[in-house]
Formats: sequence, structure tokens, C-alpha cells
Amino acid sequence: MKTKHILQALALATCAATVHATPLPLQDAVITASYNGAADGMLGLDHNFAQEPGSNTSRLDPTETGVEFFTSDYLFGIDFSASGALTVIANGANPPGAYSMRFDFGSSLPGAIRAFSFVGTNGASGVPGLSIVDAHTIALDLSGVSWEEFGSLTAQVDVALGAEVPEPASTAILLGGFAAMALASRARSRSRSRLQ
Repeated sequence: MKTKHILQALALATCAATVHATPLPLQDAVITASYNGAADGMLGLDHNFAQEPGSNTSRLDPTETGVEFFTSDYLFGIDFSASGALTVIANGANPPGAYSMRFDFGSSLPGAIRAFSFVGTNGASGVPGLSIVDAHTIALDLSGVSWEEFGSLTAQVDVALGAEVPEPASTAILLGGFAAMALASRARSRSRSRLQ
């Protein structure tokens, strides 16, 4: 009976230790962008899309009411969501061209970028080139994509969060529970031996 109560307490404690809010991958991201290799090729929301020094850096818009960047030729708008979706929107019917973008999140991410994958298109055709440059930088090569007016392309950025690693407290609770079960079993075994 005691063993049953120990197991129930252990299960409740383990659940309590592992249930917590997972931070969103891009929630507080600060993004520095370039377009076709040039920093002045991107205009950021934090600078009201004005061509000025540092305008290629913008913080993620928590209201999700617009885009974080426009390219300086105004061919594309780029939007990031807090959940990690990156959407590129064409402002016109753009034929394939030498369009490349790079986005550096610096140290503003809760973990390293572990995946950057194509999700789909709407009003665009062709295959984009997606790559992870380093733990905090992604790159897009859109030279193989044709665009209808307001066509879009979406990709997903996945960040390795600390919550994905088992928490030391959970492991300690599990080990403590197993030790308690072993002691209870041992005590029962000794008690039976004395009775015989």
C-alpha cells in the first residue's frame, strides 16, 4: 500500500516539474537583415522603413500587424511570427531574379537555430534555397522562384529550447522514487524472511 502511495506522489511530482510554459522561439527576437548581400538593401519596421544607418535591424513586431522588413527596391515584404514562421510577400508579379536574403538573430534567441524548412507557397512557384548559416543566422535564395502579385512563400525557423532537455529536478525526483521503491521492497523482503 505504501508503495502505491509513493508511486502516486512520484507521478504527481514529475508532472508538476515538467509542465511549464515553453517560450516562443522568436518572441523577443532582434533581427539584422541583408538583401542581395547589402545591409542597406533592407528597411526595418523599427526605423519606419526609412533608408538610414541601422535601418536593417528591427525587433519582432509583437502585434503581428505588419511586416518587419521591406527590401529597399520594395519588391518584397518580410514578416516573422513569434512562433517561428517567416513569410516573404511579393509586392508585384516578379519574375525569377537574383533575390537573396539573410537574417541574423544574434543573441536574442532562446537557443540555437536547429532547423529551417520550407512550408509552402501561395501565388509563387519554384523552389527556394534555404540554409542555416550558423546558430543564429538563416539565409534565403529566391532566384528560382516566380511570383504573382502578393504571392507569398513561408518557411519555419525552429529553435532548440532548453525545455527540450530533461530537467535535473525531474531526473532527481524519478531517481528518488526508484530508490524509495527499492527500499520498500527490501524492507518487505526482510520482514517476510523474519516471519519464516
